Amino acid sequence: MLATLALMFTAVASAAEAQKPPPLAVEPFNADEAKAHQEVWAEQIDQPVEVTNSIGMELRLIPPGEFMMGSPETEQGRRDSEGPRHRVQITNPFYLGSYEVTQAEYEHVMDRNPSRFRRIRGQDTSRFPVEMVSWADAAEFCRRLSKLREERSAGRVYRLPTEAEWEYACRAGTSTPFHFGSAMDSRDANCVDYATCSASQTSLPLQRTTTVGSYHPNGFGLYDMHGNVGEWCADWSGGYGANALREDPQGPRSGCYRVIRGGGWPNIPRQCRSAFRGATLPVTRRNFLGFRVVLVPAE
Repeated sequence: MLATLALMFTAVASAAEAQKPPPLAVEPFNADEAKAHQEVWAEQIDQPVEVTNSIGMELRLIPPGEFMMGSPETEQGRRDSEGPRHRVQITNPFYLGSYEVTQAEYEHVMDRNPSRFRRIRGQDTSRFPVEMVSWADAAEFCRRLSKLREERSAGRVYRLPTEAEWEYACRAGTSTPFHFGSAMDSRDANCVDYATCSASQTSLPLQRTTTVGSYHPNGFGLYDMHGNVGEWCADWSGGYGANALREDPQGPRSGCYRVIRGGGWPNIPRQCRSAFRGATLPVTRRNFLGFRVVLVPAE
């Protein structure tokens, strides 16, 4: 009898252990470890690491994790709004667009292309990021994309990333100012950095947007998290408050300005850092403002 009970308890314990979720991806971790976290969580939720939806958008699985949000006081170019640096947990996996939403994708869903850079001689701008979109435009894109028949059938719901989700995904386990290190110039991302210019025309800043994915991805496989276009986030702009552990912060309940992350083509490197926080009125439309989307995994 005792032996039978022991076997039963062992079986129950083994089953519980088998159902136990994988550990959080806790910063710091490198690109290989980021990929391993993605793969183990893809297996956990029985979903692929990369999803391509019905209009051809590619999205990458971002595993739950923990990181230090904001910048240390010693970081060059730091602004007071980036502190206090505090620990944040992202408790649920989500998919984030591998690329910023392109002009072609936006036009497919919204039946219009408002972009300033939609006609450039000798360039196919369909894969340029859409710009001249307000926060409300970006949110409406998510709503309409979610309502497409193929997306409804697949149980897919889209939204803008929270500010915490964006920074966690951008850093991909790093704590440096940029996901690739401590310094950035116009060879690393589409930004303005005249310090690296030479007589060669190819080294000059583009002074416009460019094809998404033109630069190296981060550890999670996300492109253009620095530069090209600034990206709208879901949050109202506000301070971080007390330096404490937080789970899935959503930002203030109300406000005047919406958060913009990542910096764009007219920004200098310090304005494209992982921790840099921009904000503007949600009705603002500029030729350096775009977005990428979150897909919530189906239950």
